Amino acid sequence: MIKSISPQELHEQLNNPEKKQLLLDVREPEEYEICHIENSVHIPMSEITRRTGELDQEQDIIVICHHGMRSMQVAMFLEGNGFSNISNLSGGIEAWASTIDLSMPRY
Repeated sequence: MIKSISPQELHEQLNNPEKKQLLLDVREPEEYEICHIENSVHIPMSEITRRTGELDQEQDIIVICHHGMRSMQVAMFLEGNGFSNISNLSGGIEAWASTIDLSMPRY
């Protein structure tokens, strides 16, 4: 079962120095260029199957896309391939921009 994490919960986790998670942004390069959460790792959805070796199966990974649909698909793929600590950002980067980082460009 993939966990969902709200923008508020993610914001709290990012401000907790003891919490070590990987933010995995699976949007297309042109989307990532418009806006992204600082220190996120960018692996487009189309590349995830061949680049899973770059990820630690034991690390907490929060998958991010524009609205949360593509990231949920990637989260399910990762979970099905042995990753155990996967969460999906509810509402995606759009929800983050509209509730946490109001200065973030939106598209």
